[in-house]
Amino acid sequence: MNPLTVAGTAAGRLTHYAVSGVVGGLIIKGLSKRLPDGTPAVRKAAVGGIAGGIVAGRWLTSAAEEARLKAGDLLAEARTSLGEEAPPPSAVTVEGPEHDHGHEH
Repeated sequence: MNPLTVAGTAAGRLTHYAVSGVVGGLIIKGLSKRLPDGTPAVRKAAVGGIAGGIVAGRWLTSAAEEARLKAGDLLAEARTSLGEEAPPPSAVTVEGPEHDHGHEH
């Protein structure tokens, strides 16, 4: 499978869940304004929706990591088939503790 296809699929799912989360948040916000105290059924539905969002987020994170690993495997295999040596996964550049990202620690 093409790494771009895997990444595109993951991006599509991410977009779907992001839009679903925003729409769900707006619905819950609208309901909370109309029913300030909330009924037990509305509260149970809201808690269930939020729990579902948490589960979906965890699944999405897992799927994205799996897609990243598969794409890396495919890239390494492609480099090997060209006679190149694939860099080990630990060769990723990581910022040290003195990185600058706009604030002080």
